Amino acid sequence: MDRTLVPHTLSLLLITAASGGCEGPRKDSPPGPSPAIASAALAPSPSAVTSVAPPAPTEEAEPTEIAAQHVLIAYRGAKNVPRTVRRSKAEARKLAEEIVTKARGGAEFAKLAEAYSDDPGTRTNLGNLGKFPKDKMVPEFSGPAFKLGEGEISDVVETPFGFHVIKRNQ
Repeated sequence: MDRTLVPHTLSLLLITAASGGCEGPRKDSPPGPSPAIASAALAPSPSAVTSVAPPAPTEEAEPTEIAAQHVLIAYRGAKNVPRTVRRSKAEARKLAEEIVTKARGGAEFAKLAEAYSDDPGTRTNLGNLGKFPKDKMVPEFSGPAFKLGEGEISDVVETPFGFHVIKRNQ
């Protein structure tokens, strides 16, 4: 007899062996199918096993660092305000809102930063902050900046330094 086993023959042999071979059930086994027969009958065949892809993430993970530009509109009483700034807080907010409208309307962000920003450190760089990790900036700035999509313009963001309009570049 050829002892080469094919999958269906192997299953038949396992069931036959589990039930006591060709001689019938053993005298000390309980009535009904043996546990081996039940598990063999319930086990999926190798061809029936399929792989399941993990679920797609619902949200993108927040980046560890981003690149952005900003326009700072300072007001009297803000932290580190330049001496030349004379506008009130209300006037500063109104100007920042106008800049958001212009930026979202297609105005070049670099030109807005150059024309309006009260941040002397980035004004000459056209508002460019370069790449930075979240903890480098104050939380009031980092929170909204890191939530922006690439190329997106923020709403007016208030920090102790004044009102910011932020554009995420990367």
